[in-house]
Amino acid sequence: MSTYKFSVVVEKDRDGYFAFCPELQGCYTQGDSYEEVMENIRDAIKLHVEDRIENGEDIQQYKSVRYHFSI
Repeated sequence: MSTYKFSVVVEKDRDGYFAFCPELQGCYTQGDSYEEVMENIRDAIKLHVEDRIENGEDIQQYKSVRYHFSI
């Protein structure tokens, strides 16, 4: 399998952690700890990419864009 790089967004709320991959629509997960959600999103991304490859779909790769702002 090729090597891919994806962005991951992690959010924390009172119920735990939520993570998603903006480049892969519908690729998201949750966990009770940061470590758990990171492990879960790695698995979710891997399964998502494997499914796209099996179905002959393209794997989009985007350049990272970082925004800095002050409030």
